[in-house]
Amino acid sequence: MRVALLTTDNREHERTYEKASPRFGPAVESVLDGLSRRNDLEIHVIACTQRPMNAPGKLSENTWFHLLDVPKIGWLRTGYQGCVRAIRKRLQIIQPDLVHGQGTERECALSAALSGYPNVVTIHGNMGQVAKSVHARIGSYLWCAARLEAFALRRTGGVFCNSAYTERMVQHFNEQTWRVANALRRSFFDVPLPDRSSSKPIILTIGVVAPFKRQVELLAIADQLHQRGNHFEWQFVGAANERTPYARQFFTAMEKAEGSGYARHVPPMHSEDLIKLYDQADALVHAPSEEAFGLVVAEGLARNLKFFGLEIGGVPDIAAGVETAELFAPDQTDAMADAIERWLGGGFPRPKNAASEMRSRYHPDVIAQRHLEIYRDHRVRVRAVASQT
Repeated sequence: MRVALLTTDNREHERTYEKASPRFGPAVESVLDGLSRRNDLEIHVIACTQRPMNAPGKLSENTWFHLLDVPKIGWLRTGYQGCVRAIRKRLQIIQPDLVHGQGTERECALSAALSGYPNVVTIHGNMGQVAKSVHARIGSYLWCAARLEAFALRRTGGVFCNSAYTERMVQHFNEQTWRVANALRRSFFDVPLPDRSSSKPIILTIGVVAPFKRQVELLAIADQLHQRGNHFEWQFVGAANERTPYARQFFTAMEKAEGSGYARHVPPMHSEDLIKLYDQADALVHAPSEEAFGLVVAEGLARNLKFFGLEIGGVPDIAAGVETAELFAPDQTDAMADAIERWLGGGFPRPKNAASEMRSRYHPDVIAQRHLEIYRDHRVRVRAVASQT
């Protein structure tokens, strides 16, 4: 079976055109890892770029890579029409059985829906809900992304939903949905788990510094816990654009926290270093106002971290049935702070079996098998419909 997978090369997104190898988001990287081990699949990864970059012809034995140059005018300002047309032209050469658009953040889902071939779309982040949560202004990137998302979802053959929450958000756009979680990177399962013991507990919060990730609010909880006499270090890991008002507010609060020794900011890092960071920590706190899935939650649990979070989006799916994971209603941040304090006072224990639960649910091979089952079922269904018309 030949599948064209439309995704974003993060070198384009991050404007790091000089990098030698293509880079994809963690969820896409993980599912590609699983699919690349299937000898019954031929995968063609397609991405667009505004500037020429190095593009290896193949990523693995069964995976080809196509990097398409699209002038700047063909991107968001024209509803990604340049990307849509370039991808359609390449698909006519590839002749795939199925086109899979990875994410509604940019051109991928839209290009799949308008590809002219049987197609499906994966939701990584619910752009409509994100736009609502931050009150995106008319004409902004998030406002545009939300509308292009709705357009694509109505026209695709079906939607891979990474949580029950995402499925609820999608069903009024498209009746055909499948529940397929994001995969974790293989290294989260292959690197041996450490024997962790420390005198000063480390708490992690991971994600780009943005209003819907609520780092400023979590810093306020850290300050409250510190003033109560609790000893810990709360590390906030993620990119922060100091040109935005929220990031400036975050760094103002962080200056006080770092001076008092109870929190610090850590820049984003690659998976190898991130795993080491997880393994040096004791707990993960994740409390966004919008979250389609919650990949960092699954990552933290895969390294046997204690988890505190809010019942937001896909987070309850991940935490369900997991040893010692604690969830709170979105308006119960005070209760979450009290729970963290009790955990600190109780010797800050880590779970022992969370990692094995994550392996059974989110290993790349498990998620790749689910993809293949859906691909085959969808192809049969499309052919049946075609034979009746």
